[in-house]
Order: sequence, then C-alpha cells, then structure tokens
Amino acid sequence: MATHTTRMLIIGSGPAGLSAAIYGARAGLAPIVVQGLQPGGQLTITTDVENYPGFRDVIQGPWLMQEMQAQAEHVGTRMLWDTITEIDLSGPPFRAIGDSGDIYEGETLVIATGAQAKWLGVDGEQTLSGKGVSACATCDGFFYRGKKVVVIGGGNTAVEEALYLTNHSPDVTVIHRRDSFRAEKILQDRLFANEKVSVAWNKAVKSFVGDPASGGLTGVEVVDTETGETSIIPADGAFVAIGHAPATELFKGKLELDSSGYIVVQPGTPKTAIPGVFACGDVMDHTYRQAVTAAGTGCMAALDAERFVAEREFAAKG
Repeated sequence: MATHTTRMLIIGSGPAGLSAAIYGARAGLAPIVVQGLQPGGQLTITTDVENYPGFRDVIQGPWLMQEMQAQAEHVGTRMLWDTITEIDLSGPPFRAIGDSGDIYEGETLVIATGAQAKWLGVDGEQTLSGKGVSACATCDGFFYRGKKVVVIGGGNTAVEEALYLTNHSPDVTVIHRRDSFRAEKILQDRLFANEKVSVAWNKAVKSFVGDPASGGLTGVEVVDTETGETSIIPADGAFVAIGHAPATELFKGKLELDSSGYIVVQPGTPKTAIPGVFACGDVMDHTYRQAVTAAGTGCMAALDAERFVAEREFAAKG
C-alpha cells in the first residue's frame, strides 16, 4: 500500500478526465489520473468516431483515447490503474482510497467518472453493438442516412433521439412498451407532427436480430404487451434510449446530486458545492454527452483547479 499525493487528483480517464490532466499538467499541477474500471471511458467501446474536431476521416474511439492519454503523460500526468472505493471530501487535501488499498490525496479533486448508457439486456444487444445497435443517435445517426431505424424508449431522450434521426432517416419507428409517452408534451407534439416518424405502441423488445459477421442488424423482435404476440420490425439501425446512469455511487450523501443521480454544479461551471472539488464530463452533463463537450468541461475544471491552488498559495503567504 502506498500514498500518492498531488495538487490535482482526477478520478476517471475519458475525454473529460484526460483533458483536465493535459491542462493541469501544463499548469504545473503534476496531476494523477486514477483510471477506473473502464480506462479511456465510453470511447473505448465506440469504434467509428466521425464528429471529433480535427480529423477529416473517421477515427477509432480507442485510438483517440490512447492519443489523449499519451498527450497527458507527455506533459507530466501520472496514470495509475486503480478503482476508487471510498472518498473523503472534508479536505483539502481530498482523500480517495483505491481497491488496491492505496491512498490518493489531492489538493484539488476533479471528478470525471462519466455515465453509462442503460441497456435492455436482451439477446443480440451486445453482439450487435456497433453493428446496428447503439445508445447514441447524435453519435451514430449519420451512419444510417436513408435507412430505416428504430428508437426504443418513451421519455424525453427517446423522443429527442427520434426527432434527431429524422435528419438522416426517412423512416423512424419509436418502440414503446406502453400506450403513451412520458416525454414533455411539446416534444410529443413535434414527434407526432413529423411524417417520417411512426410509433409501435405496447411493444417490448425481445431481441435484436441480425448477423454481426455479415451486415449486422436486420430487425427488432418485439412482443405485444397486451396480446403476447411476437413480430419483427425490420431495421438497419436500433437506438436504445432508456436513459443513462451516471457513476456517482461514491458521492451519494457527500455531494449534491440531481434526481437522476448527476452531480450538481454551479451553472456554466464545473464547480461543485465544495470549494476545490470539480465535476466534468458526463457525470454532470445529462444534456449533451459528447466527447467534445466532455473535453471542454475537463479543460474548465483544470483551469478552475489551477485558480483554486493559486489563491490558496497566495492566502498562505498572506
């Protein structure tokens, strides 16, 4: 067991955490990044990335995260492989304990633990993931130009994703297990007014159909929740839109979380209610959830952390 101390401790190693590390390292804060269960974050399970600025051709998500990590290390970041199991926010210094037993202390703390898409857990979902099945229309909708797609869900996310997909697809079907949506009325009105959208009411997804080796998804098998009948809705792309789960279990009772479990920050900033503790990326952003916005808030967190350290040092000299 060892104790690691730093002026900036970052938990999470996706675009938000690594961008914070790059800026923090360049400011001389010698950050430590604790990588967590999924080093590189959600982009490591995203193959084709077409919307990250600076690359004219499609790039691979894992490659982009490797490059970000290499850049962070090049400017002075230490990457440590551990999973944080306990946190003490009574600092500074803020204290985290890893699964390894190691202790991490930071004069500032940047939380970049991200969020995971919720999945249905049905047959074909994982084997066809990235081959027709996705949880992000704004990430992957472009690949289904002119093709038939379905969206699964009934809340704001599902309706917004369906409306977004009409920019690319002439045939969008929303599959919902009930006979009405939970989404806001204004969104529902827009959906029902769009000729490209149809709704399959009272349908629960039983499986995703297709062959990952040859062409991917071909359809979605559904069960009628009233009659029990099964049928297949043909589709080239299926978007699971039943929400995201932010990785905030560690912070329950220690930081303010909203009703969906996201960390609450001061509007327009990554600042939490505890001075010196910052949250960035998908753990605090349930609206945009893009790699580029995560990277932007990571930059903001590092700049605010640098100011926090400078002000404390100035006051100490007092």
